[in-house]
Amino acid sequence: MEEIQHRTLQVNDIKIHIAEKGEGPVVLLLHGFPELWYTWRHQITALASNGYHAIAPDLRGYGDSDSPPCSSSYTCFHLVGDIIGLLDLLNVDQVYLVAHDMGAMVGWYLCMFRPDRIKAFACLSLPFRPRNPKLKPVQTFRAFFGGDYYICRFQEPGDIEAEINKYGVRHVLLKILTSRDPGAPMLPKGKAFEVSPDNPLTLPSWLSEEDINYYASKYEDNGFTGPLNHYRTLDWNWELTAPWTGTEVNVPTKLLVGDVDMVYNMVGVKQYVHEGGFKKDVPLLEDTVVMEGVGHFINQEKAEEVNQHIIDFFNKF
Repeated sequence: MEEIQHRTLQVNDIKIHIAEKGEGPVVLLLHGFPELWYTWRHQITALASNGYHAIAPDLRGYGDSDSPPCSSSYTCFHLVGDIIGLLDLLNVDQVYLVAHDMGAMVGWYLCMFRPDRIKAFACLSLPFRPRNPKLKPVQTFRAFFGGDYYICRFQEPGDIEAEINKYGVRHVLLKILTSRDPGAPMLPKGKAFEVSPDNPLTLPSWLSEEDINYYASKYEDNGFTGPLNHYRTLDWNWELTAPWTGTEVNVPTKLLVGDVDMVYNMVGVKQYVHEGGFKKDVPLLEDTVVMEGVGHFINQEKAEEVNQHIIDFFNKF
């Protein structure tokens, strides 16, 4: 880990922290929630060892990057703008892209808005979600799953933050990172992060005390509001991207997902991925890999296998 280099750059009037290693074609890695650049620690090392220059930023609101106070500063245009600004500052014309979870959502917007900057996209967990002009995201989630659904609970500023403070940052991070429930994540008010005494939280083999302590230290210092603001712009993004309704994503793509991932098990996702919808919207989709017995945090849980899939895919170009 000491060999990974760190620096902070001024991009679009905010500071963006990046971790990087290696020389060669650039691979940009975008993390999800509740993660940091650190989620890519295994991929950074593997990519650098295979002739790539791996760059993993803390997205705005996360870790050692700046966290603007207003949720209106976290739209898809702000987030994609940060990436384009970062690449321009680094004089990088095109990158290979790897992204997970909410970072993958940023990745899909990046591919949709600026396909000229992306050579190929290895997407983890979150397939493309085409805009439905009749279905506003948060309203739809609330109607389908109820107000306890995690995305709905994330919407009210200060609400879920108060519950996180009640349980403690380390407990909450461990609860989320170790969850293997493929069902829709529910956070009932007042007991969002409760754990049964009969089923205490334990570290899986792929997550060490050092790992969880690193995550916890950053979230304790910087809080959850910045990361949660990414979710608080979902409906706004839906409004802003109306001009892109029906747009195809024309970037060579590979999807990696675990069969226990709650995203993969959402209603309609498997059918979309495997029955032609995904390929229709992403015509250059080359492959979909479903890993058996693997949960949501696939790049940490099955690091070696994921590394090999990513490198094999990028080596084609």
